[in-house]
Amino acid sequence: QVQLVESGGGLVQPGGSLKLSCAASGRIFSIYTMNWYRQTPEKQRELVARITNGGTTNYADSVKGRFTISRDNAKNTAYLQMNSLKPEDTAVYYCNADVRTSYGVLQNYWGQGTQVTVSS
Repeated sequence: QVQLVESGGGLVQPGGSLKLSCAASGRIFSIYTMNWYRQTPEKQRELVARITNGGTTNYADSVKGRFTISRDNAKNTAYLQMNSLKPEDTAVYYCNADVRTSYGVLQNYWGQGTQVTVSS
């Protein structure tokens, strides 16, 4: 099996920064696209940022210029650097990845989520 574990969430003031991490572990052969999603009680889960195993990135319009996604393939870890945070960025942030396991199966996995709260 494969596990994704997020960390780095917390409470931050508007204008502040946080860096989220997503560490993948388990029977991993290779990891393809890694994604960060977020969800609030009022909204459906939305894609925030995406990075391919080649390093190509995509961002939601609402976070362009403020958030940066990156990954360390040697550590099977993705990061989300969040700057100039706004109250509307408050959400549970989820890591998601397409993983080919050591058994050869390609499967999509989710982390458990980490809360980000932007408030003064």
